[in-house]
Amino acid sequence: MKIIMYGAPICGDCVIAKERLSTKEDIVLEYRNIVESTSVLKEFLAYRDKEAIFDEVKANGKIGIPFFLLEDGTKTFQIDSYVDVDLTSDNKIQACSLDGKGNC
Repeated sequence: MKIIMYGAPICGDCVIAKERLSTKEDIVLEYRNIVESTSVLKEFLAYRDKEAIFDEVKANGKIGIPFFLLEDGTKTFQIDSYVDVDLTSDNKIQACSLDGKGNC
């Protein structure tokens, strides 16, 4: 399965998801770092500005990463609902969360 993931290395949830998905043999992960280039950021913002899936994210003042696009066109923040992957970690980075709870 091919998955496009929008994320950032300063987002703990993104770091964990990228790391875990990269080890899955049945996953082809295309990681797009939104803080690395303006073209990737613009691409991500086009989804964020237009897709209803981001309405609650924006209402709560969050960024909306990690954000996943599946090969069938599905858009999700919860990749573990579609792929058998454990995203829990005891050493979670909270850099992108003002409240210290993650969920960028």
